This record gives sequence, structure tokens and C-alpha cells, in this order.
Amino acid sequence: MIELIRNTNIDFMGKRKFALAFSVVVSLIGIFALVQIGLGNANLGVDFAGGTAVQVKFAQSVPLQQVRTALEQGGLRDFDLQDLPTENKVLVRVKKQDEQLGGASEKITQILTQRFADKQPVIDSTTEIGPKVGSRLRQDALKAILVSVAGILLYIAWRFQFRFGIGATVATFHDVLAVLAIFFLLGKEINLILLSALLTIAGYSLTDTVVIFDRIRENLKRFANSREDTNSIINRSINEVLSRTIVTALTTLLAALALFLFGGEVLHDFALAMILGIVIGTYSSVFVASPVVVLLGNKKNAGQTAAAGSRS
Repeated sequence: MIELIRNTNIDFMGKRKFALAFSVVVSLIGIFALVQIGLGNANLGVDFAGGTAVQVKFAQSVPLQQVRTALEQGGLRDFDLQDLPTENKVLVRVKKQDEQLGGASEKITQILTQRFADKQPVIDSTTEIGPKVGSRLRQDALKAILVSVAGILLYIAWRFQFRFGIGATVATFHDVLAVLAIFFLLGKEINLILLSALLTIAGYSLTDTVVIFDRIRENLKRFANSREDTNSIINRSINEVLSRTIVTALTTLLAALALFLFGGEVLHDFALAMILGIVIGTYSSVFVASPVVVLLGNKKNAGQTAAAGSRS
């Protein structure tokens, strides 16, 4: 693998108190955002808040921007568009507002029929998502995140030790909360696309953390009988895989940036969440996961317990 930097000797563990303080603040904002989402007070998408989804089929392809402009000029607000170019279809999703469900679909039909009469728009399907369904989807989404985090805890606890599992779980949950906090503060929409991004971020963060944990485990065994303390061994381990961590983060970041810049409006928030998740996930792998393991362990005999308890 390409090595961008070599032979670094950065004292990551020496900066853990500042990093943990920062992470605690970010996580508290994330928990607040999570509560607001659960109460329905955040900027929720149609999936979670309820609304109308109308799928329109055209005889010819119509640029998404033209559809957006037509709907905005027709007085429609708070809607999302999704392009289905292979079938000349456009999915319009409108959040539930004060008017009764059903009013939005009639309005969309009227606007598109008038504006694109030559493209012969036909309503392919109309779906109404009521508040109860949205609430149920919201609860299911939160359960999905909690179950995935619990699975991570069990896997890492089996693969390494329980305290490593706690460290990886805390880092993963930290990343999800941090991205959620930023989206909440920016007033971005919380929807199923963001949920997909959060679960992807959890997987990325876990992979990055496992690589570092693997090196820490190897070095804890290797230096179990030396005078080197646990903090020094963890610093050594992180520095040894630092180049790999940076290269992996940069390559995935480039892919996410390409989606952000050229993926269109539909993928814009997904790509933004991925960019934030990659940066935060890399940070947490170094400054959150390992310090938590040290906090839960016994510095004096960490090497011996790791050597005895780890699984190859």
C-alpha cells in the first residue's frame, strides 16, 4: 500500500482528554437530536413525518430541475424529488402539512399536467403516509441503529475482549451521534436516506477501528514483558497504521466528494453525511476507541490480559 507518511511518533494518547471532552459535547448534542427526532420535533422527511408520494411517468425524459421549477412555481413547498431515468419516471414526495392528505397529490397532478402536457404525464402511483405510519418508521429506524450497534459490541467482544467491544461500540455510536448532531444543527432533513448513510458510516467506522485494534492486540502481546506502558504501546500501534488509515480515508473521501459534487440533489445529503462520517470515523478510531479501552483496562497488566484473552 502507498505510504503517505512514515515513521511518525505522534502522542495520540496524550491528547485523549481534549479529544474526549470534544466528543462528549458532540455526543450530547447528538443525543439531544435523537430525542427531538423521537418526539417528532426535528426536520423529518416524508418517511418519518408522513405525507404524500406521487410517482409520475412521462412519455419522454424530463430533466429533474424542470420538474422542480414547475412545482415551485405552482406553489408547492417542502417536497423531495427522485429521478427514475430508465423509466422516464419522477417520484415526488411532499411532507404532510396542514391540508388533508390527498390534497398534495391533486395539486402535483394539476401542475405537471399543465406544465408538461406535451410529455403526457401519467400518475403511476400515489402513496399516502399517515402520521402513525411515519411514527412507526421512525421508531423502527431507531431500533435498527440500536440493534446494529449491539451487534458490533457482540462481534468485537468475541473477536477481541469485552473492553475492546465497548471501545468500538462507543466510537461507532459517537460517529452516528456526531453526524446526526451536525445534520440537526444545519436543519437538514432526517429521512431514510440519512439512515442508510448512518448505517454505512457505522460499518466504515468499525472497519477502521478493527484495523487499529488488531495492531494494538499484536503489540500488546509482543511487548507484554517489556517495561513499555499501555499508552506507549497504543501510540506505537496507531502510528504504525496511521499511513494506512489516512490512505483509506482519503480514497473513500474522494468517492464521497464525487457523489457530493456530481451526484445531483437526490444524493447531496447522503454524500454530505458520508463525508462527515468518514472524517469523524477516522478521528474516533484514533481518539475515542483506544482511550475508552485504556479507561476500562488495567494499565499494569493490560499486555498480559490481552495476550491471554485475545482470539487469533
